[in-house]
Amino acid sequence: MANKVTLLRFPLLIAVIFLLYLGGVGGKLIAVPAILLLILMDTFDGIIARSRNETSLLGSVLDIAADRAVEIILWVCFADLGLIPVAIPIIVILRGVTVDALRSLSVSSGKTPFGMMQSKWGRRLVVSKPMRTGYAVAKGVAFCGLALAHGLQTPLMGTPHEFLWRAVWIFSSAVSWIAVVLCLMRGIPVFIEARAFLHESKGGA
Repeated sequence: MANKVTLLRFPLLIAVIFLLYLGGVGGKLIAVPAILLLILMDTFDGIIARSRNETSLLGSVLDIAADRAVEIILWVCFADLGLIPVAIPIIVILRGVTVDALRSLSVSSGKTPFGMMQSKWGRRLVVSKPMRTGYAVAKGVAFCGLALAHGLQTPLMGTPHEFLWRAVWIFSSAVSWIAVVLCLMRGIPVFIEARAFLHESKGGA
């Protein structure tokens, strides 16, 4: 059941992309709650997996794949729409590809992708609920805010209420950079722990 919820995020993501690019003002605004649902589904599948004891290596890998797809595609879309600088998706993609490659070492040894994290500070930055929640909230606020700015741009530009659009856009842009900083912070421990993991693997060989 949990994996089904995770997989449902992919068609919803495609629907969001269509709304952002092909929807009118109403369609673009509908993308805002759709993105919120997309983010919340990541929480729902985790709750379902734990309550039904469905946690597994496959579920963990699928969850990370869905998170990465949502994150990268939305950042790229918002950069393409001119709402954020292209540097943001470039940073996120480089960090994501590198971290996922290092995490594959953990998966190849039969552990979950987060199983590599052994130190307390590493688990606090990468696995702890406050950090994961904070990062998810930052991304959710940024994505929803950028989608809202995109929807408000056409009807408000050149009107006395244009300042409302600019306020939403500036706030969302600032939160986007906060999300990028958190993204990089959560990636640092993976690099450090991967070195120790490789040493252990060589020692056991």
